[in-house]
Amino acid sequence: MAMGDIAFNLLIFFVILARANDDSHLQWTPSRVENLQTAGHSVISVLIDKDSKLYLNGQQVGISELSNLIEQSLPPNATEEERTVLLKVHQETLAQRFEPVIEAISEAGGKLVHIVEEENN
Repeated sequence: MAMGDIAFNLLIFFVILARANDDSHLQWTPSRVENLQTAGHSVISVLIDKDSKLYLNGQQVGISELSNLIEQSLPPNATEEERTVLLKVHQETLAQRFEPVIEAISEAGGKLVHIVEEENN
């Protein structure tokens, strides 16, 4: 009976963990650019939605806490590839909104990868 309880608790833990990184419900339209490169894998995602709200891994955060939260999320002694932070910015977001986000990612030691959509001519 105790093994069943442990298995159930682990299942609940992983379900909650999986939902914490889901940002599919957030609405944003990526910028468009030619000649894209693939971003690879990342455990950290920062998003600015169409209402200029800021999210870290699907959870709304403030700009003042962003750098510390990213730094805490990065693995200790991480390689450059493991320090990748995906930045998703709605195409109509002004520079005054996303520039402090870029600065916070840099301060935290993250390797910034801006997510955009390829332009089809």
